[in-house]
Amino acid sequence: MKNQLLQLISVIKSRKENVILARNAIYTALYVVLCYIFQPISFYAIQFRVAESMMIFSIFDEYAIVSLTIGCFISNLLLTGNIFDIIFGSLATLIGLFISKFIKTKNYFLKMLPVILSNGIIIPFVLKYGYGLNDIVLYTEFLFVTIGEALVLYTVGYVLYSNINRIF
Repeated sequence: MKNQLLQLISVIKSRKENVILARNAIYTALYVVLCYIFQPISFYAIQFRVAESMMIFSIFDEYAIVSLTIGCFISNLLLTGNIFDIIFGSLATLIGLFISKFIKTKNYFLKMLPVILSNGIIIPFVLKYGYGLNDIVLYTEFLFVTIGEALVLYTVGYVLYSNINRIF
């Protein structure tokens, strides 16, 4: 009886792990697809990366931090091929989501602020040094990237958040 109970627990646990894995594969794939569909406005000096609206999933699912970072990595790998963007663009996502995880507030706007700022701080350097856009002024690009990220997260992201929050 004890062995059967342990087997049942093992099956239940493996099903839970499979659900988590499947859900996170969906997050990753959806991020990549959104970057591909909206490629003209998702990259370079002025960005409105619609896929970033998915950062809200990290509020409901801590595993989403990794899957969204992987989605960003794959998107940058496939769509830009720039090693600086692949590494540091993905790192900006990871840092923002990781810091956001530790902000203990129910205020959506404060919760997403680290994601906005990490991209705003890191991406201008990626654009200037990774893409060789020497005419970029870093503080101006900080404003462009930060405003673009904030627009995505505080409009599209907030609509997603509000609807998902009702379910949970």
